[in-house]
Amino acid sequence: MALYNTRNLYVDFLRGVSIILVLLLHFALAYHLSDSILGTIFSKKIISSIVSNGNYGVTMFFVISGFLITSKSVERYKVLGNVNALSFYLMRFARIVPSLLLVLVILVLLSFTPMDIFHNSPSKNVSMFTTVLSVLTFWHNVLMAKVGYFNYCINIFWSLSVEEVFYFTFPILCLIFRKEKFIIPVWILFIILAPIYRSFHTDDEIIALYGYWSCFDGIALGCCAALFAKKYKIEGMKGKFLSLFSIALIAITYFYSGIMDNVVYGVSLVGLGTALLLIQTYNKHASPLFSKNILTRIICWFGKCSYELYLFHIVILALMKTIVSREQLGQYSKVLWLLAFLIISALLAEVISSYYSEPLNKRLRKLYSPAT
Repeated sequence: MALYNTRNLYVDFLRGVSIILVLLLHFALAYHLSDSILGTIFSKKIISSIVSNGNYGVTMFFVISGFLITSKSVERYKVLGNVNALSFYLMRFARIVPSLLLVLVILVLLSFTPMDIFHNSPSKNVSMFTTVLSVLTFWHNVLMAKVGYFNYCINIFWSLSVEEVFYFTFPILCLIFRKEKFIIPVWILFIILAPIYRSFHTDDEIIALYGYWSCFDGIALGCCAALFAKKYKIEGMKGKFLSLFSIALIAITYFYSGIMDNVVYGVSLVGLGTALLLIQTYNKHASPLFSKNILTRIICWFGKCSYELYLFHIVILALMKTIVSREQLGQYSKVLWLLAFLIISALLAEVISSYYSEPLNKRLRKLYSPAT
């Protein structure tokens, strides 16, 4: 059995770290986590540094996504030139759309309630129909660039627009160029162009962080890393050095400054560090020490349900904001509210994954099963 047909704990761990960074960012924006007892214990500067750069977690997601899509495509078709476009699109649909439709239905229904947090901003003059259409047809980030932030919950779905537009081109690129030696230069071009594009938009957070060309480098780095890992094995001391170097690169970039202060190269460096770490995970089983550690298992659990967490955590957070405002929480109660947010979000994601999205995913994939 091929490894990527089973869970890779190292990949789940990286996904878990990524989604936790995103959850902490959104909670901190809502409740100013640096003003909690955590800010007293570790200093406000440290807590602020950890939570304020959580958008790097999305960069890591992009790299992981590109790595897995390319690895699975090579595993399934042997060479990228043999990619079956219909099968590829169906599998993306089966994984992405069921959960996305569910959360959109919930958010549309909530938009009819008196809770303002689920409404589009009246000043932006964007209808709910246009909002949902932009998400489902993957140009929500373009809409945001035009009108700004306008819907607390739905605006976070910009990342799906980036991913799915990239993956719309993936099989087309493979079928046109056929060979990896011609496909890789196109991805390298994305990697080169992204920081240049961001350099022209350092004064616009939405374009610099959420634009197609601002984010394609992360996915492309993951794609290139998967092809590199297939051909080359870095083991022993070289492998350990590469892992330590990758972790250091991510950590230094993460804590160096605010993400918008380092938006030109910071996103690329975090993406590169994540790609190098993923190279070390290819065809490797987790060690017993890693797989049995309680903290590791919790983070991997978050990683396993990361997509459902990404979609639904914002609904939980919006409801929590409606129930309890930032001003009503003290230093200690903010931490308890954070724990409640993480636990409720994780449990909801597990339920949705186990009883809705994964069963539908498997059923839809059976509708078209390509020869492998």
